[in-house]
Amino acid sequence: MSLSVQKRSGWLLFKLWPGLVIIAMGVLIAGQPDWTRVQAFWRKWQPGDVAPLAMRGGDPYVRALMRTISVSEANDPSPYTLLYGGDHVQDLSQHPDRCLPILWGPNQGQCTTAAGRYQFLTSTWDEKAAHYHPVPPNWLWSDYNFAPEYQDQVVYRWLTDTQAWGADIPKLLREGHIQQVLALLSTTWTSLGYGIEDNVMTPGLEKTYWQLLDQELKRNQTS
Repeated sequence: MSLSVQKRSGWLLFKLWPGLVIIAMGVLIAGQPDWTRVQAFWRKWQPGDVAPLAMRGGDPYVRALMRTISVSEANDPSPYTLLYGGDHVQDLSQHPDRCLPILWGPNQGQCTTAAGRYQFLTSTWDEKAAHYHPVPPNWLWSDYNFAPEYQDQVVYRWLTDTQAWGADIPKLLREGHIQQVLALLSTTWTSLGYGIEDNVMTPGLEKTYWQLLDQELKRNQTS
C-alpha cells in the first residue's frame, strides 16, 4: 500500500503553529514580531539541523536524498521515533502500528499508521522490510525490527533498487536531476512537491537537498 493512501496531512502545521503565534502576537502588540524569538523557533527547521542518518556508509547522493525526504515527512529532532501528529514512541523493536486519525487534508476522516523517519505505514514497512531488511525476524511470526539504522537501510536499499523505481536514482542524482527524482518518489512520499500533500517545507526541498549533499560529501571525505 502506498504511503499516499493513509498518511499524515497537516501535522506540520500543528507543529509549527507556536512560531506563527509568536509572529502574529508581535505584530499585534508591537507592530512587528519579536524576531529573536522567531529566529530561535525556526532555527531547528533549517537544513543544517536535519538529523543525521543512523546508518553508516552508502552513496552520499542517496544519503542526502534520504535526509531531504525526512525534511518534509518527519522534520523533527528525533525523527525515527515520530508518529503522525507529533507524538513519539520508545519501543522500536517493531513498527508501532498505531492508526491515528487524520485531521486535515485529502485523507481527513481516515486514520494512518505512518511512523518513523520516512513515515512508513505498517503495510508498506512490512512489504519493503521483507525485500530489503538486512536482519530477517528469528521466527515466522516475528516482526521486522524498526530500529533507526534499519529504517535507513530499508529505504536506502529501496531507493537504489532500479527495478523498484524503473530508474537509476543514484545516477539521476549525480546528473543533477533532483526534481525528476522528487517527482518519481511523490507517489510514495506525497509531500515532495508532486503529490497531494505539500507542506511548508516542500518549496525549499531542492535547495535543502543541495545543502545536505554538501554535508554528506564532506562527511564522506573525512570518513
